[in-house]
Amino acid sequence: MRLFACDNCDQVVHFDNRQCVRCNHRLGVLPNDLTMHALEPLDGDVWQLAGRPDRSVRFCANAGLDICNWLLGEGDDGDFCVACRHNRLVPNTNTQDGVDRWRNISQAQRHLFYSLLRLKLPHPDRQQDPEGGLVFDFLEDTVQSDGNVVAAMTGHEEGVVAIRAAEADGVTRELARSSMNEPYRTLLGHFRHEAGHFIWNKRVRDRNALEDFRKIFGDERQDYATALQNHYANGAPLGWQENFISAYAAAHPWEDFAECFAHYLHIVDTLEAARAFGIAIDPRGHEEMAAEVDFKPYRARSAEQLVSAWIPLSVAINAIQRSMGQPDSYPFVLSPPVVAKLEYVHQLVQ
Repeated sequence: MRLFACDNCDQVVHFDNRQCVRCNHRLGVLPNDLTMHALEPLDGDVWQLAGRPDRSVRFCANAGLDICNWLLGEGDDGDFCVACRHNRLVPNTNTQDGVDRWRNISQAQRHLFYSLLRLKLPHPDRQQDPEGGLVFDFLEDTVQSDGNVVAAMTGHEEGVVAIRAAEADGVTRELARSSMNEPYRTLLGHFRHEAGHFIWNKRVRDRNALEDFRKIFGDERQDYATALQNHYANGAPLGWQENFISAYAAAHPWEDFAECFAHYLHIVDTLEAARAFGIAIDPRGHEEMAAEVDFKPYRARSAEQLVSAWIPLSVAINAIQRSMGQPDSYPFVLSPPVVAKLEYVHQLVQ
């Protein structure tokens, strides 16, 4: 994620900021140019870009509860921004917990859409594609009559992405991560992984581009339910680290692709943040680990270029985390077969 600047006073502002701390201007993101803009009130719920009386905008309807800070331009129909218009089931806003959960969920969702828009990836909604358009259901857990809680399932099916709303709570998410023995689990990771399934439908299946996919990831025609049942019963095969980015990726070619797609977005977006801050890695006495993000990650020429910058940066970030007594931010190994899969994803999205 890149850094932004206030249009009015040039103060550095961040993607999720609502107000400039220097000049106090209201801030919002215009998806058309993916830029943070300083705003001035115009009339009612209509605003204008600071210093631009010819550009009027309005906030997404979810701005009322401070859920979203994205804008609609003059030519945009409806009440919701390009991200929120995909939402079908949302958390209960009658409770503070529900509002807080939705804020966290929306933050992750907008980070996903930043990447989808930057990469110009397809994201039709259900009006544009009634059968397979992208739609989000943020599901609440079910409490049975005996008091047992049945956790909602996160997943994807024909464009419908279900996210367990309770995982917007850090304690609940950590319990899930620990019980499933996962090294990494975040809301943004869920969004990126499930979006990977959607992109596979649109860019691989619907284009009948299966032959090239199978050369890299294997045959997706193997029974999916049986593969997942085997994974949860027996775990990943021995030596899975040699060929897969995560243990879950070894379950089935669909999951392998979704995991690689998610990691591709992790890497690209984090490298863009490193570039925005001018971060360079040059450990004394370890010149082989030197790296600088002197290219635009969202327009990288190859996955190899991304990985060459990412590995030293992730090693440094992990070392810093350990110095703070925190777990590794990126506890994964990019083996040559995994880099080949990332190259496939790179070619697909570029």
